[in-house]
Amino acid sequence: MNMTHYMQLLANNQPWNLILFMAIPVVLAETLAITELYILFTRRFHGLVWSINRISGALVGIYFVGIIYYLVTTAVIPITKAGEWRTVIDVIAVGTYLIGGLPLIWIALQELGFVNKAMNREGKLKIHAICVALFLVFGHIAMISGMLDPGLLGYQPAHAMEMPAAEMPMTHQH
Repeated sequence: MNMTHYMQLLANNQPWNLILFMAIPVVLAETLAITELYILFTRRFHGLVWSINRISGALVGIYFVGIIYYLVTTAVIPITKAGEWRTVIDVIAVGTYLIGGLPLIWIALQELGFVNKAMNREGKLKIHAICVALFLVFGHIAMISGMLDPGLLGYQPAHAMEMPAAEMPMTHQH
C-alpha cells in the first residue's frame, strides 16, 4: 500500500515524529477541548480548569506555529517544487493538518492578548469554542485522508515499474 506524506511523516523516525507531530499537539488540543466543555457548561471563569484551558490554548497555538513553519519549509515547499504530491488525497491530508493549526494559533493569540481585546468573556468563549471545533474538523479530515492510499486515485511510486512482458509469469491458456 502507498502512503500519503502525512502518514509517512508519522511513520518515519519512530517514535519521535509521532510524538512531535501527533501526540504533543493532540494532547494539548484535547486538553483544551475538554476544559472548554467544562467551562461552557459551568461558566466558571476561574480556578484550575480555567487556568489549564488558558495555558493549553496558548501552548498548542505556539507549538503549531513551529509545526507549520517546519513542515512548510522542509516538506510542503520541496514536495511542491519537485511535483511529488501523491494525488489530491496527499494534498488534502497535509493541507488540512496545517490548516487545523490556524484556529489554535488564533486561540493562543487571544490568550496572549493580541486579538479580541475588546470582547467580553462570553465573546472570547464563543471564539474559543468555534476555533476548537474548526481544529477538530480539520484534524479529522487530515487523519482520515492521511490514512487513505493515494493509489486509489492512480498514484504509483517511481520505483514501481511495470514488468516487461517477457518477465511476466506465464499463464496457462486453454
